[in-house]
Amino acid sequence: MFVPHATAGVALMETGSGSEADLVAALGRILPREADYRHRHGAPGHGADHLLPVIVSPSLVLPVVGGSPALGTWQRVVVVDLNADNPRRQLRLSFVPAMDA
Repeated sequence: MFVPHATAGVALMETGSGSEADLVAALGRILPREADYRHRHGAPGHGADHLLPVIVSPSLVLPVVGGSPALGTWQRVVVVDLNADNPRRQLRLSFVPAMDA
């Protein structure tokens, strides 16, 4: 799985328990929007948006079994993007068949 955008990443995490807000808060501490970034076009803090894929990878490898992702009980795939300038995102999926043993 790959998100082809300079300000986005994909991750596995638990959702629906408050973890989404915790992630946004943690990223705000790691990449504060009010910092003096050299990359300055766009909305305030946009320089932080361009550093996000260094922290949250733009790609993710998942096992697929019987046509469905083989995730843990609470795991969900999330697109992480704090960039308010572009609300539309795409994901690219590639499937590689398993090798027979």
